[in-house]
Amino acid sequence: MHRRTAPSLAASSKVAASRERRARRKVQNGNGLNRSSAKSKSALGYGQRILVLTVSLIVVILILVWIGAMFHLSTTPSQSDEGRVPAIRNNLLNDKPKIKNNIPVRPYDGSKTPYTSTALAQNPYLGWQPTLASSPLGSSFSWRQCFKADPKSDGTDQPAGCRENPNEFGDAPTVEKDWIPDVTMVRTMAMYGKDKDGNPFPPPLSNELCENIGVTGGKNGDSNKQCLTQAMIHRTGPLTSETVSITPSNHYEATASVQKGTIDVPAPKIMCLVYTMADAHANRIRAMRDTWAGGCNGFLAFSTESDPRLPTISLEHEGPESYNNMWQKVRSIWRFVGENYLDEFDWFFIGGDDLFVMPHNLKTYLASLVYKDGTDPKTKEYFVGRRFAPGGRDPFNSGGAGYTLSRATLRKFLANMDDAQHCSANAHTSMEDVMIARC
Repeated sequence: MHRRTAPSLAASSKVAASRERRARRKVQNGNGLNRSSAKSKSALGYGQRILVLTVSLIVVILILVWIGAMFHLSTTPSQSDEGRVPAIRNNLLNDKPKIKNNIPVRPYDGSKTPYTSTALAQNPYLGWQPTLASSPLGSSFSWRQCFKADPKSDGTDQPAGCRENPNEFGDAPTVEKDWIPDVTMVRTMAMYGKDKDGNPFPPPLSNELCENIGVTGGKNGDSNKQCLTQAMIHRTGPLTSETVSITPSNHYEATASVQKGTIDVPAPKIMCLVYTMADAHANRIRAMRDTWAGGCNGFLAFSTESDPRLPTISLEHEGPESYNNMWQKVRSIWRFVGENYLDEFDWFFIGGDDLFVMPHNLKTYLASLVYKDGTDPKTKEYFVGRRFAPGGRDPFNSGGAGYTLSRATLRKFLANMDDAQHCSANAHTSMEDVMIARC
């Protein structure tokens, strides 16, 4: 027993030693696995952090986009019956060139002369301006002398320098019967700032005209200036500006949804129409060309004589050429405009030859009106003017002050103007403003 015991102990010791070595190897292997695992876990943690940062960045971007969208919606009026907001408002605020009638509307480049051979071949009178007659009095000449003449005079008795003498015009060139006037010529001249001969256009005026000048040249009785001063009427921008600054939230009947603050938008295109007589060409029509007519995108006077230099055109109409037949003359005007210029302008203003118009102010009002309403004058019917309603009935816009039709309104009138029952197509009257309002 004892002999077998000793070898067994020795064997047990060897076995134990062998087991201990295997255990050490396992521990060592285990530590290696743990180190590898730690490295793997470390690598996995780094990837997770990259993923978390990426996801976080995407979430932040999405939140910023959402905030921007909410801000846009909060500053844009809601689409309601009181103030719909179609794409026109976005177009108005977009400073990219607009496309109107397939023609890009871009700011005028005043460095390029409009009096090219091609342009003059189409309209030989583009850039025409009568020669300014200098007064023999020189610097002592006073504009007050021009107010002393008989208001019904044709200007032949006016002293030189008053810019009213028909002799400075000469005879009007003849035109074809089917002649269509270039109604943009005065605007083109004003935008360029010079006439065809290089003289300033509109021609400069004396500061004396800013003084109080009565109807006969005196220093008192300037009711026009007094009216403008008391009404605090100021121009809203330069005559040739192609943009207007509007505050639609201040417009009459503006709702709470209308955008607050001042907004710069493209100025609407307006055609100005004037009814006159041939004896007013050298004074009243000339005065319009030399002052405010260039602020209109189109200008045309309807007269008893055609003159392509101004331009004026004589149209046939039913009945005689008289004040008491003004309605038939105005009907012929609107028909001619509708046939030749309807799609070229947004608005159409008409008045007599005794008006002084501030086109930029009118454009500002009209732009504010359509922005406030969220509409388009091409499709929305507007009839704008100084409203009268005698006895609360038969409201109309004063023809003496002039009134304005949107393109949509003019189109509707043209479609119904020959309706004798509702539009008084056969009436002969001076009350053209009442007639068109009834129609």
